[in-house]
Amino acid sequence: MTNTKLSVEKLFDGESIRFEQSITVTNGKIIDVSDSVGCDLVLPGILVPGYIDIQVNGGGGLLFNQSPNFETIKKIGEAHQQFGTTGWLPTLITDSVEKMTMAADAVAEALRNNLPGILGIHFEGPFLSKQKKGVHFESFIRKIGCEELAILKRKDLGKVLITLAPESVSPYQIRELVESGVIVSLGHSNATFEQTSQAIDAGATGFTHLFNAMSPFTSREPGMVGAAISAKNCFSGIILDGVHVHPDSAYLAYRANKKLMLVTDAMPPVGSNKKSFEFFGGKITSNGLILTDSEGRLAGSALDMHTAVINAERMLKIEQYEAINLASRNPAKFLGLESQYGKLCQGFCASMLLISDNGNVIANWIDGKNVFNSVNKNN
Repeated sequence: MTNTKLSVEKLFDGESIRFEQSITVTNGKIIDVSDSVGCDLVLPGILVPGYIDIQVNGGGGLLFNQSPNFETIKKIGEAHQQFGTTGWLPTLITDSVEKMTMAADAVAEALRNNLPGILGIHFEGPFLSKQKKGVHFESFIRKIGCEELAILKRKDLGKVLITLAPESVSPYQIRELVESGVIVSLGHSNATFEQTSQAIDAGATGFTHLFNAMSPFTSREPGMVGAAISAKNCFSGIILDGVHVHPDSAYLAYRANKKLMLVTDAMPPVGSNKKSFEFFGGKITSNGLILTDSEGRLAGSALDMHTAVINAERMLKIEQYEAINLASRNPAKFLGLESQYGKLCQGFCASMLLISDNGNVIANWIDGKNVFNSVNKNN
């Protein structure tokens, strides 16, 4: 049995900010949160629920698609931990059945070995619209088949998330996926508002990178963007790097529907000095947070979750605690993990981070294990 007790100046428990608090952790779970008056050592800063990123393609110089194995997952996870990520979904961009199998096997191995932070897997494709494919490799975009279904329905993958285009997958097939436990998110799609609404009725509960690679909102056809903003029972991921979405568009979307989730859509440069990398025979180059291919198309992001939270405060004109919920509590709800993550309360997993008064990540704990400490890192 392992026991840890932390005393902090401030604690955001997911609902309210509390001052001078002690949190007691046993075997990765929070067993008590109480006043810390009289404690010898009180850590400065604010302790908050850890960030959950449902769309991570890479980090630490590595791309999941290139080497979908246990070591790649481990190194990508470590790269993101310094930015407050405590839970994430390794994300496979549209690829072959063989790569999908390799990715699934790697995630299953990570879960068997209790690799910190792994909550499941996200397959972004391959059942997408070629008109809205972005940088996804067109030759791998296809209709759903028996082999892919078998992979998606595996029970050793934790939470399974699939991004698909509703014009490529029927409502019947979406319902079949949902009934088998798969979380369906809509994206990379040119679907009409009606087609999107049918997919929601069939059980889809999310949208992948709102505004990007989806049919736009117009006066006579609300498109997928309109469906996402008006769907009160769905969550929408959004990339707040200042490039993918104009701040005012993000602000209006948030005012219309608070069920936004911050995502990074991260690529290899996150947590590394890598400025370019190979991508399906081509090359992706970074310029700050902007990643583009040889044709100038956006290709994921160099965004990290803590920067996304800071950007959310500014772009959405909200308080820090509201931005944190967009990175923790909302994705936990979306994944059906709201009884374990997204709050710092008795019975919840001790996945949390300490943020300094000047806004930096000081330390990160995943299920009670200290996986990042800026003091030790700097030494």
